[in-house]
Amino acid sequence: MAEKQPTTPALRAFHDGLAAAYGPQRWWPVQDTDNPRFEILVGAVLTQHTAWTNAEIAIGQLREAGPLTAETVLAHEDLPALIRRAGPHNIKARRLRSLCEWFVGQGGFDGLQTRDSATLRRELLALHGIGHETADVILLYAFQRPAFVADAYAFRILERYGWTSGARNYERLRRSIEAVGPADDAAFYDELHALIVAHAKQRCHKRNPDCVRCVLNDRCDHGRATIAATEPAV
Repeated sequence: MAEKQPTTPALRAFHDGLAAAYGPQRWWPVQDTDNPRFEILVGAVLTQHTAWTNAEIAIGQLREAGPLTAETVLAHEDLPALIRRAGPHNIKARRLRSLCEWFVGQGGFDGLQTRDSATLRRELLALHGIGHETADVILLYAFQRPAFVADAYAFRILERYGWTSGARNYERLRRSIEAVGPADDAAFYDELHALIVAHAKQRCHKRNPDCVRCVLNDRCDHGRATIAATEPAV
């Protein structure tokens, strides 16, 4: 399938079509109403390469062990044990400590909020274990900065849609969407990411996508081809 470039009206139609199908998503889901933004930082690390349900369990364990703050996380000598359900716990404990040390050293949200998005992204990417996807999740949900999260679900859907092809390149896809998306509307990207996840789980499955019932099938390259192949010959 030939790759076509997204445009501002086409991206808005993509977003609005999914919004009509799935309704408001109200992401990021948090447990701790006292420290919701910091919980997002923790969750962004804990959900790496594991199901969100496992990250939620690990966050719950941390909350039971004390207030969910950077200082408390750094004080936990048994941090790997507390986050065991989130996967490779020793690796993630080191990543979480690195993030918390940076967070505390820079004055927390009050100190970091003054940085522009490009600077924040660079600083996050310089931390141990923070890649592009994790950095953009933190930028979008913890700092409310416009950022497109080009995760595996986004690649799956947008490859089928026809907006990206070839070797997967995170930055290329992120920039192509942000180039036509709103420059100052974090809420748009918040819903867009959440809607893409909902669509990937409910319709655009990794195997056997449900193209017939997909709300985007009249605009999606893969959907049109799939439906055309099932139509009886005249």
